[in-house]
Amino acid sequence: MPSDFMIGGESIEKGHSKKIEIPIGTLYTDISLYLPVFVKRGKRDGPCIFVSAAVHGDELNGIEIISRLINSKRIANLKGTLIAVPLVNPYGVLNQSRYLPDRRDLNRCFPGSKKGSLASRMANLLLNEVVSKCQYGVDLHTGAVHRTNLPQIRADLKDDETLALAKAFGVPVLLNSDLRDGSLREAAHSMGVKILLYEAGEALRFDELSIRAGYRGIINVMVELGMLRRFRTKKKPIEPFVAKDSTWMRATNSGIVTHKRNVGDFVEKGQVLAQIKDPFGVVIDKVVASVTGIIIGKQNIPLTHEGEAMYHIAYFKKPDEVAENIEILQDNLSPISTN
Repeated sequence: MPSDFMIGGESIEKGHSKKIEIPIGTLYTDISLYLPVFVKRGKRDGPCIFVSAAVHGDELNGIEIISRLINSKRIANLKGTLIAVPLVNPYGVLNQSRYLPDRRDLNRCFPGSKKGSLASRMANLLLNEVVSKCQYGVDLHTGAVHRTNLPQIRADLKDDETLALAKAFGVPVLLNSDLRDGSLREAAHSMGVKILLYEAGEALRFDELSIRAGYRGIINVMVELGMLRRFRTKKKPIEPFVAKDSTWMRATNSGIVTHKRNVGDFVEKGQVLAQIKDPFGVVIDKVVASVTGIIIGKQNIPLTHEGEAMYHIAYFKKPDEVAENIEILQDNLSPISTN
């Protein structure tokens, strides 16, 4: 780790922390926006990891996860460097929107360009100022509006080191996920950065279980990398399971929904997941599981159109054991503790 560590024109010495605001651009109202970055360098050399949140401006859980992380006593004796970016897309956060003002999805605009569109410039700024300085990263996301995701890790699980970090994170469900063109994960991968994508909760909402699981997961990854000391715990260990595959159960009709199952539930093939009724309360159809597995994502709004994705089910060799570990996760994270 170099003694002279620079981000946004600011130098951070070993053993020091600094909050930095990197200029992004100016709104047409002549108000300037900045990329907020927190850097903490340990006194001892070690890996450099970034943690990013709100790449999609309506995905808020990650902001609180990073807040708890950088204010935690747990990172006091850090080995290496932590770079935390709580608001990658401040435009989206201001507007409570997934997108930028020009309707672009920032997570489809990497690696970007210094002379491109607003989204392209923001992507390029994050890569050059943050990602390029790291060997590892955790990108924090949630489900979309009116959709909840069970805490899960998506990553290139064919890579042995990435798989080890995914398992260390400590959530029961791991999904091998292909790289998407223009995504932060793809751009980081092309730079040789090992990256995990954490999905949990719903857009525009704080979900306490998802926040605790995310905070604890990042700590676990830093322990796995040798950046933090490993503490003994009496809590039951969580065994991660890699999903063989996943599929969406879609609405078989349009109408008012009565949900029968929830995120984290173990369901068997043929089991009724929801009833669809007409406005008079008459059941006109049912949504039935086509596979046996665990519900890892769910539509929350009780309205649906035919063909709409309603339940995301991942299937495993031993789905009953996955369900047991989801219960362990919930039990382990029931008390509030971030130190």
